Amino acid sequence: MTRIPSKSEILAWIAEHPTKAAKRDIAKAFGIKGAARIDLKRLLKELEEDGKLTKRRSSYRDAEELPPVSVLEIVGPDADGDLYARPLEWGGKGAEPRILMVQRDSDPALGAGDRILGRVTADQTEDYSHTGRMIRRIDASPQRVLGVFRADSEGGRIMPVEKGADKQWIVAAGATGGAKDGELVEAEQSGPKGRMGLPKARIVARLGDPSGPRAVSLIAIHQHGIPDHFPDDVLAEAEAAKPAELGKRRDMRSLPLVTIDPWDARDHDDACYVEADPDPKNAGGYIIWVAIADVAHYVTPNSELDREARKRGNSTYFPDRVVPMLPDRLSGDLCSLHEGVERACLAVAMRIDASGEKIDHAFHRGLMKSIASLNYEEVQDAVDGQPNDKTAPLLDGIINPLYAAYAALVKARARRQPLELDLPERQIILDDAGKVTSVQFKERLDAHRLIEEFMVLANVAAAETLIAKKSPLLFRVHEEPSPEKLDALREVAIASGLVLAKGQVLKTAHLNTLLKGAAGTENHELINIATLRSMTQAYYNPENFGHFGLALRAYAHFTSPIRRYSDLIVHRALVSSHGWGKDGLSPWDIEHLPETAQLISDTERRSMTAERDTTDRYLAAFLSDRIGAEMGGRISGIAKFGVFVKLDETGADAMIPIRTLGREFFHYDPESQTLMGSDTGLVIGLGLRVTVKLAEAAPVTGGLIAELIAIDDRTMPRGPSRGRGKPPRRKAGSAKKKSAKTARKVKRQRK
Repeated sequence: MTRIPSKSEILAWIAEHPTKAAKRDIAKAFGIKGAARIDLKRLLKELEEDGKLTKRRSSYRDAEELPPVSVLEIVGPDADGDLYARPLEWGGKGAEPRILMVQRDSDPALGAGDRILGRVTADQTEDYSHTGRMIRRIDASPQRVLGVFRADSEGGRIMPVEKGADKQWIVAAGATGGAKDGELVEAEQSGPKGRMGLPKARIVARLGDPSGPRAVSLIAIHQHGIPDHFPDDVLAEAEAAKPAELGKRRDMRSLPLVTIDPWDARDHDDACYVEADPDPKNAGGYIIWVAIADVAHYVTPNSELDREARKRGNSTYFPDRVVPMLPDRLSGDLCSLHEGVERACLAVAMRIDASGEKIDHAFHRGLMKSIASLNYEEVQDAVDGQPNDKTAPLLDGIINPLYAAYAALVKARARRQPLELDLPERQIILDDAGKVTSVQFKERLDAHRLIEEFMVLANVAAAETLIAKKSPLLFRVHEEPSPEKLDALREVAIASGLVLAKGQVLKTAHLNTLLKGAAGTENHELINIATLRSMTQAYYNPENFGHFGLALRAYAHFTSPIRRYSDLIVHRALVSSHGWGKDGLSPWDIEHLPETAQLISDTERRSMTAERDTTDRYLAAFLSDRIGAEMGGRISGIAKFGVFVKLDETGADAMIPIRTLGREFFHYDPESQTLMGSDTGLVIGLGLRVTVKLAEAAPVTGGLIAELIAIDDRTMPRGPSRGRGKPPRRKAGSAKKKSAKTARKVKRQRK
């Protein structure tokens, strides 16, 4: 009689022979033949039910062990540079295995998030449980999806949160990850890409209640893949940082520098001071001091802080939170120019003449102490004759000279003619619970413009200095509009009764003439929006192509190193070119400048998109209790599928589906950006005043759907056209006639 092995013997054999663990292999090893295979099958089934074995295809393996060949995800290097991975499929009850990757010289470079097929070997140590070797890289990583989970008896579905997305995802019962109905979840595609029907997904992260406080920005963070948690080694490095000492720095602590920021600002990365130029040859001129936080002193090349800052590229600002580029220990403390505290800085002293032209400039690495932290509103109030207790003592010696230098810079700006767009900025006001209480438009004060002009001048000085010293750097580049976009702008201008010059080299002065012509007219906002849309996207580049919008030959970001990695690179370039220390540009920085430029340009666009999506969601939530209300607005976009309207009260964009427009068919003309009614000849174009009724508001996606009520006080016909969506009415007796006609037809048969 054939002896059936015990469960422990089977488990021991599988552990010793992980590559030969099919039922056939087990039966052969123990000499099991014939009917005895039934008993073996029963034992294997019991081991599965007990959680001791798991079956993968036709092979069995220990449930607490990895298969010898597994799909792995790279989690990134540790502080020592060792590369680790995790298994994508782990069903064991214990801790997830930590796998040290053993790389060959011929293996490609691997980074966090890469997926590979790897050969895994058990190798228990304190730091890891397995070692892995790459077999091949898996290029196609599964698609990620963010949505709201809706549970059902067979698992559930994921409803998308992206505006305009209608694809749902099926989640099997075993792939819900414990998610509850109505939760915001992150999932990844689990089935084949080309399958019929709805795609399958498995939930990898639960993000909580989508309607909860601060969930709106959380959706955008996860949707766009913005890193919002600092690794422990980055935080540890930041906490270990100490305040900079004077050393070889210039002592600027006696210079009465002040910071001017929004009232709710947590970090202060720039300070300024103005004094009259004592040089009699420059009568009426000024010396403008701009001091910037010396972030390069704390974030050194190839440090953990540096790698994380480069990956983030910039800080991202939402109405309810900030995702910073640097940990708070630096951004809110050591690198922030707080009032009355000694702080390391890079400063530039710029001499200008009475007409606002810069004569010369000089950079310094110093130690400063701000005498006051002011906000824009209180500075403006002080100049307008309403100083408070804090600004009154500073008015004559500090604030008035700032405005005097600004008045000179305004003259230079008028000659330079940068693009003068006038588009109000929205500000969303939240209560403590994260609910929108109001939507306001920020007031543009001279205090805002003053700081902007000082910062532009400092950025120009940085670019000029590094060019003169032949140092590598990152320029802020803004190229002129394409001919196609200019033609589109020209058509909008003609439709508004205005003219944009053609057949000459385009300058910002030509666009400013157009904008001035539209000022005070009903087409003011339309022309500003159309001009903005005609512009190219600014970006970073090691090569200098000038800045069209600012009408500058050379421009580099220098003034915000706390929130922009580009500025940190410029700071390092200034340190290196002046010989101020060993924390300047590294050889690696210089070699990878093109890649860095592309990376931070991409992260900037990512942040802008996330911020816009968040604003749309907050506006949809704010308007969700006003369904059915009539609102005024202006047509801001025309598409084949509908009309976009910018609402007057909030600046939100609502979409009017083309199927709801009047009672006639509308023809879309992409060149003129118009819709024309087939019956009435009504033309719907950009800039028209409209009255709409809010029909839908979806806070999760940020979508607003409206119904057109009137155009330029002309009421639109409402309801569908005759016969739309209904079968045609037939005359009495038509059904009998058709039946008789059918009966007379000859039935043909193939012989």
